[in-house]
Amino acid sequence: MTKRTKLMTAAVLTFAMFAGLGSQADAAQCGSGPGGFEAWKQAFSGEARAKGVGAAGISALMGTSYASATINADRSLHSFKLSLDAFLAKRGAPAIVARGRSLKRSQAALFASIQARYGVPPGPLIAIWGMESGFGSQRGNQNMLSSIATLAYDCRRPEYFTDQLYSALQLIDRGTLSASQRGSMHGEVGQTQFLPKNIAAYGVGNLESSSGALSSTANFLKAHGWRAGAGYQPGEPNFAAIEAWNAAVVYQKAIALMGRQIDGGE
Repeated sequence: MTKRTKLMTAAVLTFAMFAGLGSQADAAQCGSGPGGFEAWKQAFSGEARAKGVGAAGISALMGTSYASATINADRSLHSFKLSLDAFLAKRGAPAIVARGRSLKRSQAALFASIQARYGVPPGPLIAIWGMESGFGSQRGNQNMLSSIATLAYDCRRPEYFTDQLYSALQLIDRGTLSASQRGSMHGEVGQTQFLPKNIAAYGVGNLESSSGALSSTANFLKAHGWRAGAGYQPGEPNFAAIEAWNAAVVYQKAIALMGRQIDGGE
């Protein structure tokens, strides 16, 4: 290598290094408090435009506010660390099962239709419905997009919620969701509490209605390997689909147990 070639190579490497530093400086940086949220939105909006997010999605993003209540809730997820018996007591499992059995009877035609299409029996769907939103009565009153944007900005789990944020912005662009959509603390919406990526992938109809939410939940379970007629208790084939719904082991066992009781077992 000649001296001139060495100098040119060094110059190229130096330029590449500073260019890389510049791109890192322009990238959206996570934070642990509200102070950097507005700057993060500006940086993230540029990344979102580059990924094809349209004007409606960008406008919705820029209208978000830092959701302190969401961060407080995210730091306080202690119930998933309880024993199964304590978790069932805290979540009111006997009331969910009792109401669930009644709903299974009163909405038999709906559940028969869902089972015929997706292979999922009423029990686990009703257990999820009761656990997630008290059968549609507790769907949350947080701004969905502000919650998800805040969690995408927060340094605790930015990768997971960045994916959710992109999906939310795309759904807003399409008109599937609105910028004013209300949801729970982590941005879940509807009667069985779907996050945006799952809405895009598995949503069927209106998630604010029981039929849409339950059909979407059955669609999710089927897509994650649910086999019609197979068992769904721990160790049985369909338990893996329940595991895909929620990562907390105590939640998974609770759904399986309550589902069995609603379906007529003990």
